[in-house]
Amino acid sequence: MKKHKKREYNSSELINILAKVYGFEDKLKAFEVKSFLENELDPSLFSELEKVELKEDILLLKIQSPLIKHDMRMKKSFFLKKIQETFGKEKIADLVIF
Repeated sequence: MKKHKKREYNSSELINILAKVYGFEDKLKAFEVKSFLENELDPSLFSELEKVELKEDILLLKIQSPLIKHDMRMKKSFFLKKIQETFGKEKIADLVIF
């Protein structure tokens, strides 16, 4: 009788595999980006962030405050570059702030 090898996965690998199989890979990546932004942004700025969504390779950020929205649009290239350095250009090609 042959012994089959047991496959061992750590939890993050398993979550990534399940996300790919069930088609919610973009939502998982958006959650990772939101966690990254929480660490990078000032708490008052982060509290204005209403929604983080990833559609195809475009990151969508919905911001409540018009002033902060304008400020983030002015710094869009800075934020996009920083996010791309962390997550890769192939995963996030553009940033839309609305």
